[in-house]
Amino acid sequence: MTASAYEAAVLDFRRRKDEHFAAGRGPVNPAAFAGLSYFPPDEAWAFTVLLDPLPQADAGAEWTLETNTGETRTMARVGQVQLPLPDGERTLLVFAPLGEERPERVFIPFRDATSGEATYGAGRYLDAPLDRQLGGDGALVRVDFNLAYHPYCAYGDGWTCPLPPRENWLPGPVTAGERLS
Repeated sequence: MTASAYEAAVLDFRRRKDEHFAAGRGPVNPAAFAGLSYFPPDEAWAFTVLLDPLPQADAGAEWTLETNTGETRTMARVGQVQLPLPDGERTLLVFAPLGEERPERVFIPFRDATSGEATYGAGRYLDAPLDRQLGGDGALVRVDFNLAYHPYCAYGDGWTCPLPPRENWLPGPVTAGERLS
């Protein structure tokens, strides 16, 4: 995808999300909603990497995530990804809903050096598509930080949101995706 086509695709995704929220299908008051804020699209923050799956005996291992309300949320840990970030290679844990043997998308909650400053303090989320064309259990994951978003609890009370595990706290800033106003 060319840089301009990539940017257009990211901007279209963001426009559709704003329309969704403005229509009252989100965590905000549509009457007061003026659109979300984002870092400028930057393809340097998009990676297609190999999912390093858990050993077969551990596949789908339950992992308990803390939430903003003190409850817990149990998910299946499906593996991890290695990302070549500007401050060095980093590993993030990858999750899926319990019981999904071959998910099409995975969940990657993370915090970074922008958390609490330019982005929501508890962290952000990525929903990353899997490409299983490798055959077997192998899969590629499209980790695009330009699509990183704040959990609903960032917009108000009444939402229970999983918190990124300590293993997914990045020391450097991720200047891509959704940000605070």
